[in-house]
This record gives sequence, C-alpha cells and structure tokens, in this order.
Amino acid sequence: MKYYEIEISKAAKVLVEDILELKKDETFAITADTESDKRVVNAVAGAAFAAGAKPMVIWVAAPMGVGKAADPMLPVDALSEALKQADVWAEFNNKWLLYSTPFERAVLGNSKIRYINLVGMDVDMIVRVIGRVDTNLLAEFMFEVRDMTHKAKKMKITTPAGTNLEFENNPTHPISCDVGKANVPGIHYLSGQIGWTPILETINGTLVFDGSVEPPCGLLTEPIIITVEKGRVIKIEGGRQAAEFKKWLESFHDPHMFRLAHVCYGFNPGAKLTGNILEDERVWGATEWGLGYQSATDCPPDGIPAVSHTDGICLNSSVWLDGVQLLDKGVVVHEKLKDIAEELTGNLHGC
Repeated sequence: MKYYEIEISKAAKVLVEDILELKKDETFAITADTESDKRVVNAVAGAAFAAGAKPMVIWVAAPMGVGKAADPMLPVDALSEALKQADVWAEFNNKWLLYSTPFERAVLGNSKIRYINLVGMDVDMIVRVIGRVDTNLLAEFMFEVRDMTHKAKKMKITTPAGTNLEFENNPTHPISCDVGKANVPGIHYLSGQIGWTPILETINGTLVFDGSVEPPCGLLTEPIIITVEKGRVIKIEGGRQAAEFKKWLESFHDPHMFRLAHVCYGFNPGAKLTGNILEDERVWGATEWGLGYQSATDCPPDGIPAVSHTDGICLNSSVWLDGVQLLDKGVVVHEKLKDIAEELTGNLHGC
C-alpha cells in the first residue's frame, strides 16, 4: 500500500466539497507540471468527478522559472483559452503559473472563475493542511483574530530567536484572511494566513528570520539578524545564509528591496516547516515578513515599486495588540481564543 493511500481520498474530498464547493456540471481545471505530485492531481480530479463536476487536467513541462518567467516554456495561448472557460481552477504546478500571462488572461478574462493556489502540494502536505483541518472551525478562529488585529493601533512582536519589533497599523489598509474557502469568484490561497501592511515608517527594532527565507535561501540552518529603522533594513548580520540574503537583495540595485512590505500570522494547525514557502508561512504561531514589492491595493496609496519580493519566517512568535497578548511563543493565550485554538491544534480531525 502506498503512503497515505487511504487518507488522500478524504483530503481530496474536503478540498472539492468543503473548500471549493464544486457544483454539478461545473468545469474544473487542474493544472500541474512535471514536478507536481501525480497522486494529488488524480485524487482531486476523481473527487471532483464524484461530486458531479467536469474535471480537466492540464499537464505542462516544468518551466525554468515562475510567473511571467515561465511564459517562454508554456503553451501560452492554448493554456489561456482553456482556463478562461473554467468555472474553477486549482493550481498544483510546482513552478507556479500565478502572475504568468495565462494566469492574468484567465483571471482578467473570466469574472466567474474561482482560482486556488496550491502550488507544490504533495500527498503528505494535502493530508496535513487540508484533510486533517476543520475548515469551518479554523475560519471562525481566523476571522476573530483578523478583526482584533484590524482594530489594534499599536503592535509588538518578539521571538525566542531575537525578533523584537514594534509598529502601528493603519485601519484603512486591507487585511487578508485565507480561511480555506474558495466558494466565490476570485483568487484564493491555502488556509491559515492573515496578512496586512502596517504603517511602514513606524516599524522599528530587530527582525530575526529563523525558519526559512524564499527566495533565495530556503530552509535556514542559522538565523538571519536584521536591524530595521522606519520600515527599512539597515543592517543584515549572521553567517553564510545572511551573507547570501544580503547579496541577493543588493543584486537588484533597488533600494525598495530593503523595505518591509507586509507582516502575516501563520495559523494552519497541520503546517510544518518544510522549505515550501506556501506551507512555511502558515506554520502555527509563526509570523512572516515580506520585503520588496507590494501592490498599491494592499499598501495604499502607492505601494512599493520594488523589482522583486522575498518572504522570511519567524518561528514561535509572541504578539501584543495594544498591550494585550495574543500569542506567547507561538501559543494562543488570549482568553477569547485559547480554547478554540487548543481544539484546532490538539485535536486534528483524522483522515
């Protein structure tokens, strides 16, 4: 018997019925490349067919890059036209199509499409972060955290590795909340992340990445210590990976690459640190900081016009909202939330 051969069936069913809410006769496009996990693709296509939908699986050779950098190796026109006719699109590509030309054409040219980004999803991951997670209970928890955070004026985040940052929020900035529901048109992501852009010039202190940084480092074997003043990186210290990170940022010759762009909470109870940034930034109790590009929509009025973007993970975070503690070293301690958090993290629903 293959690894998780039984469990994957439930995970695929949860994705199709609870998250995507596929309906009878809907056209369901699944995209994958030659680096994708075939077992995940086939299980999800089978679950979609059993639900009465019409699955269509599109395999492509894995491009050498992601986003628009993938365009030269893609059948751009044919892929675009197929996706424009879909009601729902699940992306399992390892070299993701997100922000590629086919993606833009599909999303801009198909107002009804429900897209979910599940790049690099393998059997182990889909069982842990989808199949064994109570999607409805997680949504209830995350909406409460989102609302508390949106109301907070001043915040503080620390970690055992040395992060110690304080900043202020702008209540007019949007706050995203990926709760694992892709039942309405638009772009959706794996459940377990809440993100927003603070008032950037108020961010001061020390930021320490001790989980992963992507790009360029992947999993970290040593912390990267960053000094932040008024939302800008002014010093990067550490060992070999810190030097690699600094060199990568400098290679763009763009001062905007040294600006903090957003902060996120990780709240998927099944996520673990693997080096796949999609999963890493959802590790329960972690916080994630992005540097570089940020859209004007998420960071009004002008965004950050950097040429690229990177994300780094801070594990076991402690968080205060206007002086009230939400997390203590990655554990939810807020009185209103700790019981539901314990249910989510201590009693994952088996597959």
